[in-house]
Amino acid sequence: MKIALCGYMASGKSTVGQLVAEKLNLEFIEIDLEIQKKENLSIAEIFSQKGEIYFRKQENLALKRILKNSKNAVISLGGGTPCYANNIELLKADQDLDLVYLKLTAENIKNRLWLEEKNKRPLLSHLSEEKLEEYIRKHLFERQFYYLQSDFKIDANFKSVEQLSDEIIYLFK
Repeated sequence: MKIALCGYMASGKSTVGQLVAEKLNLEFIEIDLEIQKKENLSIAEIFSQKGEIYFRKQENLALKRILKNSKNAVISLGGGTPCYANNIELLKADQDLDLVYLKLTAENIKNRLWLEEKNKRPLLSHLSEEKLEEYIRKHLFERQFYYLQSDFKIDANFKSVEQLSDEIIYLFK
């Protein structure tokens, strides 16, 4: 059993994924952490030193390794993972994997990012609050095509980590 969580940044993929993995006694894999370990750089450093194209290539290679080498795991994808290279095809082709989309409104994503994480995200740190929501809306529109190919779509608005993890686990019982 492999469960991959997708969704926009700050949608809860890592936090919820860790709890789901813990409750199901599965390995937890976060694609961004795998890239950081391999590159010995933070995501922000990779973007600033090597650029987004380099990062997306590494993301694709990491996804291929994870899908090949993992049997029972919960995988937290990066926000853009399904949208680049042939990643959505790789995810959909894996017969043992179910893709779960954690869906949030642009406003809720903006609130999470603005309050908690904006300065940790290299693509966002320079944006005003108004520009941040505009940026998110544009990205959500572009990425919806990929996210909506998920096997399951979960409304993650106003739900706790515990509620979301239980909802995901219920899908696989």
